[in-house]
Amino acid sequence: MTRVVVVGDLMTDTVARAAFPLAKGSDTPAAVTIHGGGSGANVAAWLAVEGVDVAFVGRRGSDIAGRNRDMELMGYGVDARLVMDHERPTGTCVVMVTHKGDRTMLSDPGANAALLPEDIERCKDLFSHGTHLHLSGYALINEGSRKAAIHTLDLARKAQMSVSVDGGSSSPLKRMGAEPFLEWTQGARLLVVNAKEAEILTGRDTPAQAAKVLTAWYPQVVIKSGADGALWYTNGRPEPVTVAAEPVEKIVDGTGAGDAFVAGFLPPWLDGKQPADALTAGCRLAARAMQHLGARPTLDVVDNQIK
Repeated sequence: MTRVVVVGDLMTDTVARAAFPLAKGSDTPAAVTIHGGGSGANVAAWLAVEGVDVAFVGRRGSDIAGRNRDMELMGYGVDARLVMDHERPTGTCVVMVTHKGDRTMLSDPGANAALLPEDIERCKDLFSHGTHLHLSGYALINEGSRKAAIHTLDLARKAQMSVSVDGGSSSPLKRMGAEPFLEWTQGARLLVVNAKEAEILTGRDTPAQAAKVLTAWYPQVVIKSGADGALWYTNGRPEPVTVAAEPVEKIVDGTGAGDAFVAGFLPPWLDGKQPADALTAGCRLAARAMQHLGARPTLDVVDNQIK
């Protein structure tokens, strides 16, 4: 199986799941828990649980949270290459989850915003032909880590690695603008975005139309549409390949479901399986992620993998 190198963000997620509709200006009972997070780190954790040889490159603070996030990644089986920042704290995200499972995030990137090209150079041994790079879109969207992200893509191209990129998040992507993102990531073999991100990048309001536009920049495109499933498209096909979402009886927390999808999709895709099989694997892992609090695999999943 192809080794995967993930470069991107590492966060501590404070998840507050409301038991009832939010009472604005008053109190709402909630379950508040702390979890490892960050889109890039989430992808790496899910890949490791899926049995993939995976390394993660990122930056953390010298605080207790950073140490805990480092140890968590190693516990999943990730080759964690985290640079310690002595000035900035580990990134933090407050995730507010409604009683229906919808979520809103308030993010402080912390040390993620200081990821440097030199940090990537220290991990240059990971960049080799036959290895796959997955770059978290957050690393490009954040101005502080952008040079490091662009340097990462340059190193991967020089090493003739296959490259996938995700869109990060729709709101900051919109603030940054579509043109810079498309320019920086052009040449990646695969783009993975959700329907909102696809619309921002193309101006097309349907995933199928957006996918066809995006193949002007990327050979292959995957668009996630939540409860409507996902699609894959490449030039030369009359229509995209689509699969339905795997049903979930009760969504506990949608945080990290998109990252789990990426981790489910990549292994069969890298192994040359049919796009429908890869999409199905992505939807399966996304469904699993939505059935518990937090964006990472639960400890019992990791224990079962070890056994």
